[in-house]
Amino acid sequence: MHLPPPIIAKPLPYEHLLAQRKPTDIDLVVIHCTELPDLATAREYGERALYDNGSGNSGHYYIDRDGSIQQYVALDRVAHHVRGINPRSIGIELVNNGRWPNWFDSNHQTMTEPYPEAQIAALVRLLEWLPQAVPSLRYIAGHEQLDTALEPASDDAGRSVQRKLDPGPLFPWELVLRSIDLQRMPG
Repeated sequence: MHLPPPIIAKPLPYEHLLAQRKPTDIDLVVIHCTELPDLATAREYGERALYDNGSGNSGHYYIDRDGSIQQYVALDRVAHHVRGINPRSIGIELVNNGRWPNWFDSNHQTMTEPYPEAQIAALVRLLEWLPQAVPSLRYIAGHEQLDTALEPASDDAGRSVQRKLDPGPLFPWELVLRSIDLQRMPG
């Protein structure tokens, strides 16, 4: 039995507008990186209303570089973090620059910021506990595995780049998978 890690509840202003779901509908955790410079900027992006119902894009949990965890969306609500997969998944965002601020520039597609040890330790602790809170959890995937769409490059519309690359090549999949009971999602 794993105790929950320290989690600071910071619900987004529109959390109550997000669709409700049953915990038994959830079988997947999706790992993201924010591709933003810091947690404050990620919060600002998360608060932006982008949809007709007044909600926006967000994950359930955000883990800062120092290992602190904030929860923006309750597990019984559907967060908007990956196309077509949201109703069955939990989104975990790791604060990391990724390709920021030139996400779609064809010359800026290498993700170079490593994930700090404290951040990965907090992620593992969260992933150890989540199956107790959501017993139907079985799988884990990276955002890049689930959203393989291409976008026109911002510097050359004749070229295409991956829309999503996160959590990226520096994410320590082997270490994380060795520490948890979830399986890598097939496909």
